[in-house]
Amino acid sequence: MQAIRNLSLALAVLFVAGCASFTGDTSPNLPRNAKWGVVPMVNYSQTPQAGERSEQILLSVLSSHGLKPRVYPASTQGEQALMDDNERLAGALDWARDQKLDYVVSGSVEEWQYKNGLDGEPAVGISLRVLEASSGRVLWSKSGARAGWSRESLAGTAQTVLDTLVGALRFE
Repeated sequence: MQAIRNLSLALAVLFVAGCASFTGDTSPNLPRNAKWGVVPMVNYSQTPQAGERSEQILLSVLSSHGLKPRVYPASTQGEQALMDDNERLAGALDWARDQKLDYVVSGSVEEWQYKNGLDGEPAVGISLRVLEASSGRVLWSKSGARAGWSRESLAGTAQTVLDTLVGALRFE
């Protein structure tokens, strides 16, 4: 009976591990007390505003890991609302330099959807980067993807991916 229970547990762990994938660099030691910022996430998914949604979740995940990042002020009026994400990112890096931030977290959303079918599982793919604000140099990057269970929310799946990605950062 115990052997069957152990085998079932091992199979369940393998099944769950098969639903997520993470790749990326090993994080350098980054100072937790530095001036951090969050700048726009580039949206490569087919879901409108997936970048903005992931930024809000990222902000809470970073806070849960002890960071107090400043957030690039979103503008919903005028020409900036019509800019593509790469133009917004360039403007945000200028803002980070003006604010004298040390590091900014950025990235991209590759997938943000409910899969088609009876169950409609949430599927999220996100890449994060830590940039040196003064130079724009990439210090760390990591990507993750996860397909959640049919009753999970898209935001909950994204939070799991972002928490795993941010959890890979090493702080001094």
